[in-house]
Amino acid sequence: MRINQMDIHVEEHGNPKGDKIVFLNGVMASVNSWYILMKPFVEMGFHVILHDFKGQLRSDKPKGPYTFAEHAAETIMVLEKLGVKKAHFIGTSYGGEVGMNIAFRYPEVVKSLVVIDSVSEIDDAMETEINRWIELCEKKDGYQFFWGMADIIYGSRFLAENKAFLEERAKATAHVDPSYFEGQIALYQTFNQDIQMTDRLKEINAPVLVVCGEDDKLKPRRFSKIIHDEIAQSEYVIIPECGHVTIFEKPKELSTLLIGFVQKHC
Repeated sequence: MRINQMDIHVEEHGNPKGDKIVFLNGVMASVNSWYILMKPFVEMGFHVILHDFKGQLRSDKPKGPYTFAEHAAETIMVLEKLGVKKAHFIGTSYGGEVGMNIAFRYPEVVKSLVVIDSVSEIDDAMETEINRWIELCEKKDGYQFFWGMADIIYGSRFLAENKAFLEERAKATAHVDPSYFEGQIALYQTFNQDIQMTDRLKEINAPVLVVCGEDDKLKPRRFSKIIHDEIAQSEYVIIPECGHVTIFEKPKELSTLLIGFVQKHC
């Protein structure tokens, strides 16, 4: 889809006449990261909409950094082209942060919002870690890039029990086009420079579910508690024995939460 003179990768799944759900990707991910979690919604007759933000794998990667306001506006442009006036939004990490921006910038579009492993502000440790990711990207070695951040984004138990799965992901990352890393650098710079939004969370009037992995080392659960405390209509759930990538580490538990929350607000 052509948005703001960029090619943005967009996918639609399920029933075009059903209730709309927009899934918003984590920073390193692409639309396929949602395929397992979106499946029950497709089976229940929902209309699922996915897209890669600018800078991500399948979309154009203009020079950054960007802003979260831009990501929010471009998501709304995608929905307008699809004729979507109101939707449920589910975002993980960077996608959850875009989702919160959508909720306070375009409240009329948001039926409900799920925010998974996200933050509304940054601390020195987080900024330092993201800068380390930028250094990894500059080497343009996908295998080294993957393993260089695995310890911080996955929980200890998941790492120990899924070494073969993670090795396959590392090998797949080794073959990504070098442009992927250029887009990642722009997105990481965007996060470090533009994430601060705690002072705007009180403007969110939609029902919100805040989910966080108990052992999230990248974006510790105290940041999810800040989001919960600032949003009046929010619920807060901690997933035990789970790191930052809840969508991969605990898909069954997360799916139960998502289905229940979305159905409650249809």
